[in-house]
Amino acid sequence: MVKMAGRVMLLSGLPRALVAFIAGLVAVLAQPPFGIFAFAFISFPVLVWLIDGATGNPEGGIVRRLWPAAAVGWWFGFGYFLGGLWWLGNALLVEADEFAWALPLAVVGLPAFLALFYALATVIARIFWSDGVGRIAALALAFGLCEWLRSFLFTGFPWNAVGYAMMPMPLMMQSASVVNLATINMLAVFVFAAPALIATGRGSRIGMTIALMLFTAHVGYGFYRLAQPAPAAPEPPIALRLVQPVIDQAKKLDDNERAAVFEEHLTLTGAAPENGGKRPDIVVWPETSIPFILTDNPDALARIAEVLDDDQVLIAGAVRAEDAGAGLPPRYYNSIYVIDGRGQIIGAADKVHLVPFGEYLPFEDLLSSWGLSSVAASMPGGFSAAKKRSLLTLSGGKTLYPLVCYEAIFPDEIDGDARRADALLNVTNDAWFGDTPGPRQHFHQAQLRAVETGTPLIRAANSGISAIVDARGVLMVGLSYNYRGVVDTLLPGKMPTPLDDAMRSRVFWLCALFLLLVAVFSRVGFNIRKN
Repeated sequence: MVKMAGRVMLLSGLPRALVAFIAGLVAVLAQPPFGIFAFAFISFPVLVWLIDGATGNPEGGIVRRLWPAAAVGWWFGFGYFLGGLWWLGNALLVEADEFAWALPLAVVGLPAFLALFYALATVIARIFWSDGVGRIAALALAFGLCEWLRSFLFTGFPWNAVGYAMMPMPLMMQSASVVNLATINMLAVFVFAAPALIATGRGSRIGMTIALMLFTAHVGYGFYRLAQPAPAAPEPPIALRLVQPVIDQAKKLDDNERAAVFEEHLTLTGAAPENGGKRPDIVVWPETSIPFILTDNPDALARIAEVLDDDQVLIAGAVRAEDAGAGLPPRYYNSIYVIDGRGQIIGAADKVHLVPFGEYLPFEDLLSSWGLSSVAASMPGGFSAAKKRSLLTLSGGKTLYPLVCYEAIFPDEIDGDARRADALLNVTNDAWFGDTPGPRQHFHQAQLRAVETGTPLIRAANSGISAIVDARGVLMVGLSYNYRGVVDTLLPGKMPTPLDDAMRSRVFWLCALFLLLVAVFSRVGFNIRKN
């Protein structure tokens, strides 16, 4: 390993960039659908050794001194995001005649942009770089801060955050009930990068000991929490049905197919429970499953009433239109409706965090004048965002915390109401992305929201993955990708989490401060030894 580390450190030019790029690609194997976290123990030590050798011109300015480290971080990030997000291009091929031109921007441009966050991380780390465990602390701190920035800058896109690689299964998800994703990102990088100390650097024993203790505590707490009794189901029991129709996205966009799409959902809704099971109290359809403006189609509400019993409830994704006033076009919202057995709309919640370029067009006046439009919103002006998230209240006082599509990837935007709700509700339509890693990654991230909040997750997806996940992230029942059908089960119960959101945020900053102190003192000691 010592020889390998030396060779990596001495690389320069194109070979250095290529190794950084490959290391990023290898790190993707730690994310779904592979979920082999061991690969991160390969990629991050390589990144450490590359930064060890990224020495700039000491006679130049700060940019020249730090540029080699920035280049290493960017190439690592480019490989990571290219390998993890290439499937986004599938959405542009649904209407290829209109959007195929933007394929390079989605497949290459977005990863190139996101890689700037990792370039910033390696620059920050390099500022505090030393020859011992301090440099592992510096890298962990820098990645933790930059992943935190990625979660909200430019509307945020924390997809495939590094910490998810440390949580591939429920056993390794339970730490998310104690600390937030930002903290897990930071500590995961420390653990993943620590093996670099075996080959290089002072303090290898203490660094590896700390990493081993963190990993043992992470897994050990998982064993402990999963050994506890499963959360008690609410009384009276609530029977759920998830409908997964697997309707091709091109068909959903075809005006001539809208009635057939609607009837496919109704057919699955009315199917008898298997093995004489309990008739569902609540039926859940995916995002935009109602393929027209429901309030303009009273016959559709009548059809829903025909299929439902009087005491049943349908929860369905739909586009909601709202009058904007005289002379103005309507505003449209990506919404969730609650419809009772008599065909009455008794509740609704609108999406808060929209997808830029997908559901709305940033700088719309300018970009629309160039002929651009949003991909997933066919109505003029795209979707409007709700000002705040509204709980869905059902009969009997039960409440659901609504998350439409990729809202489920933003843990910091899920407020305290999620812990007070009886369940998280995530409706989505991942058919845009085909049978690729995207839907699996999306499900994995939504799964973690249940663990973080101690609240079960109800997830209905057009093409999959639809599932009921309990408060520990354990999959109760589900339908795999591209499996058409329904799944019936009872709603699981809630489970308390050790810390509230405010305390979890404090833990993040305390960990960041500790790593900063380790990095600074190591750097000072390194400078003293050099002189």
